[in-house]
Amino acid sequence: MECEVQKPVAPPGTPGEAVPQEVFAPAPAGIHWPSLLAALLIMVMCTLDPRWLARPSGTADHLLASFLFLAMSAGFVRGVGFIPRWWLWRWLFSGWTCALWLVLAAVAKWLH
Repeated sequence: MECEVQKPVAPPGTPGEAVPQEVFAPAPAGIHWPSLLAALLIMVMCTLDPRWLARPSGTADHLLASFLFLAMSAGFVRGVGFIPRWWLWRWLFSGWTCALWLVLAAVAKWLH
């Protein structure tokens, strides 16, 4: 009986070696309800009553609008279950970033 000598297996990513897709794929994600509901609430609130985005004097509050729309963007991206591969996009469109933009929007509203 002959003994078979096993070939050493190269680690993924070495030159000439095909990298399986599973190495780079993030964990499967489903709908993230808190982020999605926050995004939908911002969308409906700003559509039905845009006065939420105005200062008491009636002028537009661009800082508040920016924070709310950034929260809405992050909320929609994370809320539908999409998790980007690149770390910067993953951080910018995370549920925690959505919460951070909402807190900054509340502070901006409170300061005006």
